[in-house]
Amino acid sequence: MKWISKNMKPLLIFIIIIFFIAGILDIKYEGLFFQLLPESVQNYLADIFK
Repeated sequence: MKWISKNMKPLLIFIIIIFFIAGILDIKYEGLFFQLLPESVQNYLADIFK
């Protein structure tokens, strides 16, 4: 547990980067969260990532 408390900032940055990459891949491959968005937002994001 001491390792986690000493290295909390790099761990938090790593987790944020992983979530960011997962979000980008979800939009690119039109995954679950992409499909939950309104259709107008889906069209806008699909145009950006094509």
